[in-house]
Amino acid sequence: MINNAPETTNLDQSAADLGMGGHLAPEQDDAGYRKRMERRQEVQRQRVEERNKEKGLVMVFTGQGKGKTTASLGLVLRTLGHGKRVAVIQFIKGGWEPGEARALRTFGDQVVWHALGEGFTWETQDRARDQQLVEEAWQTALTYLRDAEIQLVVLDEVNVAMKLGYISAETVLAGVRERPELTHVALTGRGAPKDLIENADLVTEMTLVHHPFREQGVKAQAGIEY
Repeated sequence: MINNAPETTNLDQSAADLGMGGHLAPEQDDAGYRKRMERRQEVQRQRVEERNKEKGLVMVFTGQGKGKTTASLGLVLRTLGHGKRVAVIQFIKGGWEPGEARALRTFGDQVVWHALGEGFTWETQDRARDQQLVEEAWQTALTYLRDAEIQLVVLDEVNVAMKLGYISAETVLAGVRERPELTHVALTGRGAPKDLIENADLVTEMTLVHHPFREQGVKAQAGIEY
């Protein structure tokens, strides 16, 4: 858990009290609004100055909604944009090559992509084989988690592998702790276990509100699902 100093907590509260501005601010006059935003700018400057630590983050993207892998790929693109190396290891997935894997080829050996599954459980219909593939994917993941040359490791759908009982949260957390101090790791998939959530630095849960497949009978489309 992250413990904030009292000063930091006070600054966070001040930022919340001052608000985001726009028409949410109570001031009707320009001078009053400008004064509020000047104060908000100063509070934000102090917040940024106080938070000057760097560390490798454990980031979890979970929930029933769409966008978990997409969020992790946003991190991939940012990291590559800074000239750093990335490894993507996909659990469960692997029956087809998604568009993002094709697009990332343009970065050459700056990014490595391993799709080491054979599809959903109802497609494979073979628990023993699924278990074996997860174990192989995990051993591959460990080589990149331990590599100081890799800035970001994405363990795509590893949460699902844990949910299905193919690998334990304890095993995954132990491997994640082996990474160098400044290496980031993103873990995606529905059903992230409680132990993982409690030990993560950042957790985002995608909430399902509408989905065209369920509600409208729209099939998976290129550029959207793959």
